[in-house]
Amino acid sequence: MKIGHSPEGSAGPAKVEQRSAARKSEVAASNDIVRQTATPAASTQVAISSTAKLAASAAGDDGSFDAAKVDRISRAISEGKFTVNANAIADKLVANAQELLSARANKH
Repeated sequence: MKIGHSPEGSAGPAKVEQRSAARKSEVAASNDIVRQTATPAASTQVAISSTAKLAASAAGDDGSFDAAKVDRISRAISEGKFTVNANAIADKLVANAQELLSARANKH
């Protein structure tokens, strides 16, 4: 038997068109399923507690957002000049983990 040799012979144009049409209908059906599952139900509701609203309003304008800094970093990334200081990130992660663990130990 030769590689690529089909006992039914080569696929003619009619078979290729049938396969193409079947594939297109499969893709259309899967797209419909994705659209149906991606759309949230209209009855979805979110309730924000008064405590959360108070916390959001208190944290909303504390001056911690620096638009100029975000612009500088964004520009450096797009120009390929931004470097990541892995040591600083690791130090902060360890400090945060220690802080969380000590806060957890104090609760118990």
